[in-house]
Amino acid sequence: MNVHDSERIAGMLEASGYTPAQPGTPPDLLVFNTCAVRENADNKLYRSLRGLRDHKHDGMQIAVGGCLAQKDRGTIIKRAPWVDVVFGTHNIAALPTLLRRAQVAKTAQIEIREALETFPSTLPTHRESPYAAWIAISVGCNNTCTFCIVPSLRGKETDRRPGDILAEARAMVDDGALEITLLGQNVNAYGVGFGDRQAFSKLLRACGDIDGLERVRFTSPHPAEFTDDVITAMADTPNVMPQLHMPLQSGSDRVLRAMRRSYRRDRYLKILQYARDVLPDPAITTDVIVGFPGETEADFQDTLDLVRQARFAGAYMFQYSKRPGTPAAELDDQLPKDVVQERFDRLVALQDQISLQENQRQVGRTLELIIADGQGRKNGSTGRLSGRAPDGRLVHFTPSPPSGETRHATPRPGDAVTATITHAAPHHLLADDGILHLRRTNAGDTWERRQAHPPTPAGTPPNVTMLGMPGIRGVRPATGHGCGTC
Repeated sequence: MNVHDSERIAGMLEASGYTPAQPGTPPDLLVFNTCAVRENADNKLYRSLRGLRDHKHDGMQIAVGGCLAQKDRGTIIKRAPWVDVVFGTHNIAALPTLLRRAQVAKTAQIEIREALETFPSTLPTHRESPYAAWIAISVGCNNTCTFCIVPSLRGKETDRRPGDILAEARAMVDDGALEITLLGQNVNAYGVGFGDRQAFSKLLRACGDIDGLERVRFTSPHPAEFTDDVITAMADTPNVMPQLHMPLQSGSDRVLRAMRRSYRRDRYLKILQYARDVLPDPAITTDVIVGFPGETEADFQDTLDLVRQARFAGAYMFQYSKRPGTPAAELDDQLPKDVVQERFDRLVALQDQISLQENQRQVGRTLELIIADGQGRKNGSTGRLSGRAPDGRLVHFTPSPPSGETRHATPRPGDAVTATITHAAPHHLLADDGILHLRRTNAGDTWERRQAHPPTPAGTPPNVTMLGMPGIRGVRPATGHGCGTC
């Protein structure tokens, strides 16, 4: 959701005449898009703002938006008076206007709305990926998980009409996208706004009728509201990928009750079993919180036991973060840091072992990969490229043609290659025997056009935009994590 919002912020700014900052050029505008799910996001934001205090040049503006802005509001200006604009989760479309107001008034502008004004997906976009697009089908959440701050910052669930979603998906495909990810704080509750309990499964099936849309993913569902018709729709719709992110949070029924997670471990395991019965070898991932207030060693052992049974392909594992304003923050039995850390380390070790074993099952399989840009940190030294398998696994591959073949077009981000998996690690796969087939795509053409003609609007003022932080004298970047806990 945060990445999606960031692309919309960049799109709005470019539509208003700003252009992306070039490497080594001091930006005239810095936009922080923030998350509030974990405390370290607060720390990173204010640390980064302090680092900018002495480096803000004349004419430079700093804007802070997202969930932390919605939460902290005027506190941001009090702690960092050199910030020019603070805007919330419900009014990101107001950013260009607020920036202009701040320039004219020579004073900080704070605008926080309590209800959604415009769906992010209806705003202009600057897509970072040539082949993948994000589409918000709903915003907000109706659940009351005791650890989660999101409902108070994103509001109650609001659903978009199916026709609007499908129209946007077709527009994204026309713009070169091969893949879309449907976004919501609780995607499988989609339809509550217009009274259709099976609206989400119907939406997945409708995505199957979009010509040129090769891969459909979604995140994140809630186990309590997950119904068999969604799994059936995934199985019946070829372009819906066999990838399922199913947040667990805890394997202890007692802790799940304290979290107000309205499902129990047996129900959760039955969902996974049905998915594996119906879908072709799905990659199932999850979220787990370690150290929730009152969690005992027995509770934690229940989590370890469920993780062993579930055999997740991967997991986002978090140490419980106390968030002001949530019911869990007021509980007396907060756990000591050293206890939480020790349990966290055990969980990570177990899941890494399982992830490696599950990835080793992929060795010898021949898969079609969509080439991704910038997802292999060592690719420059290894000569590999990176891509995503249909189930979402990351694969680093050697782009050379098969032995004995000399003529081969250069693979581009967005193109598809077929390769055989040769090696597995806990968090990625390798395909080092060369590619068997290259399929050039519209997304690859889009990437190539971008390289030849970077999108710079003609006649625009010399303003520059950049999402995140520049490298100003070693100031560390402020990056928000997608919430992953809803």
